[in-house]
Amino acid sequence: MLKLRFKNNKHNAVWLVEPKVTIGMAADNNLSLTAKGVAAYHAEIVVNVNQLTLNNLANGKNVWLNGTPVLNAVTLTAGDLLRIGAEELQVVDPKEKKTKLPAVARDDESTGWALKANNSALSNRVFALKACTVIGRSSDCDITLAASHLSRRHAKLIVKNGQLYVKDLDSSNGTYLNGKRVSEAKIKRGDELRFDTLCFGVIGPAKDIDKTSVRSVRAAPAKAKVKVSPAARKITTVSSAPVRKPSSKITEHASNEAESHSIRQGLIIGLIVVAAIVAAFFTDVINFFG
Repeated sequence: MLKLRFKNNKHNAVWLVEPKVTIGMAADNNLSLTAKGVAAYHAEIVVNVNQLTLNNLANGKNVWLNGTPVLNAVTLTAGDLLRIGAEELQVVDPKEKKTKLPAVARDDESTGWALKANNSALSNRVFALKACTVIGRSSDCDITLAASHLSRRHAKLIVKNGQLYVKDLDSSNGTYLNGKRVSEAKIKRGDELRFDTLCFGVIGPAKDIDKTSVRSVRAAPAKAKVKVSPAARKITTVSSAPVRKPSSKITEHASNEAESHSIRQGLIIGLIVVAAIVAAFFTDVINFFG
C-alpha cells in the first residue's frame, strides 16, 4: 500500500486506500491543503487495488505531475511528485528506502507549522499553515471549517521569524490556548488550540523537533588540601610503625617450661598421697599388735 506525503516529510502522510483520496482546501477532504492556488476540491486519487489514477478537479489548473501539467486522468506510481497549487506531495512506498525528492520550483515556502485536528468530525486531519492563515466558516478563509458555532472569520494564525502567533478576530465564541481564552498569544509546539469546541494540536517545524536539548553538568568541587603539622606527622609515623611478633623460639621455650612445672606439681601430689597411705597402714599394724 502506498502513501501520499508532504515534501521533506514535514507533516503526517495519508494512506492511499480505496475507493479514493480527495485533496483540497475544504475541511472534509482526506488531505486538506492551505497553500496558495489550492481550490476547495482540487484533485482526487482513485484507488483500485494497486492502481492509482489522478484526476484534476480544478478545471485543469494548478496540478503538475513530475513537472508536467495534468489536464486529464493520469496513472500514479511510487516516487511520483505532485504539485497542487504551491504545495508539493510525493507518492511513496513505505517498504522502499527513502529517496531524495527532485527539486521543483516553488511559489511559496512552507512555514513548517501545522494544526492537527483532535476532533472525530475532522478525522484527525492535518492543516498546513502558511505565513498568514485565516480560519473560519467562510469559504474565503484559508482553512474553512463548516461548523455553525464558528464565526465567518474566527481567528488568524501568523508565522513571524519562525514563531507562531494566534489572533482572535472578535469571534463570538472565542479562541482558546491550552484552555485559556486569548485575544492574541504566542503558540509553542505541542500546545492545544481551540476555536470554541474544535480542538487542534500544534505541530512545529521539523528542524525544531529534531533538536536535542543538552543539560549542563556541574563540575565536582575540588577536594580541599589539609595541612599536617610536623608534630602530627611524627605521631603518625610512630603509630604506623610495625609491631614485631615474638619469635617462635621464645614461644616454644615458654611452652616447655610450663609443661615441666605441671609435671613437677603432679609428682609432688603423688608422693604426698603415697606417704599418707603408708602412714595409715603402719598405724593400723601398730594398733593390731599393741
